[in-house]
Amino acid sequence: MSAVLDLDRPHSRLPLNPQPKQKFWIDPPAPRTSIGAERRHRQERLAGAFRLFARFGFAQGLAGHITARDPELTDHFWVNPLGVHFSRIKVSDLLLVNARGETVVGDRPLNKAAFAIHAAIHEHNPRIIAAAHTHSTYGKAWSTLGRPLDALTQDACVFHEDHALFDDFTGMVVDESEGLRIARSLGDRKGAILKNHGILTAGPTVEAAAWWYIALDNACHTQLLAEAAGKPRPIDAATARHTHGQIGGPEGALHAFESLYEGLVEAEPELLL
Repeated sequence: MSAVLDLDRPHSRLPLNPQPKQKFWIDPPAPRTSIGAERRHRQERLAGAFRLFARFGFAQGLAGHITARDPELTDHFWVNPLGVHFSRIKVSDLLLVNARGETVVGDRPLNKAAFAIHAAIHEHNPRIIAAAHTHSTYGKAWSTLGRPLDALTQDACVFHEDHALFDDFTGMVVDESEGLRIARSLGDRKGAILKNHGILTAGPTVEAAAWWYIALDNACHTQLLAEAAGKPRPIDAATARHTHGQIGGPEGALHAFESLYEGLVEAEPELLL
């Protein structure tokens, strides 16, 4: 039996973000005028992210989850229910889950792996608002090589010195301790290669986490193609680091996501229901 939470009661204004700036992170965009408005924004972008992931071919059976931290109940997060295809997810389908793995809003089943991975990530790093993980084909293929990506292209520089390698695969993640090891490996970085598993991204907005997942899978695809064709010549470290400073922030990711989201809502407005 799900607990009941009243999300329609009046809310106070949102406080400004108190977190200090850290490497590769900036303050998120100005908050919405109320907690209710911010919650709705995150829910809409989260539902949209699932549908975009379906368009990119990231849906694979029951695997895959994206989460968004609730702006008021900050130890709770919104997540997709088990067994609903990414392409069909609506705002009303989303589950609100607390730190104990209890479903507070929603009555559909919860993916145990989603809780084990995402609860640890959200608890370990309070700056993370959203995290994404699916079993995308190119992310899975690259993960089997057990090494980080190289800075082969300008786009790949988004992840230069900004993604981790988690090489401790022990089977399907259902144990909270393994979720914590993934969270510690991720740290402040925007992405992680989960060896023999796939890829994962996290960010200070739903938009950033979702776009970075799309971009990380593309970087995996690009390097797989380049290595199949010959011996790639990486960008030198100094230039890669400089380029990362130019394009590695979440503001660009937000705009890239929104450029896709606008057309998605126009074509599939029912996602907002």
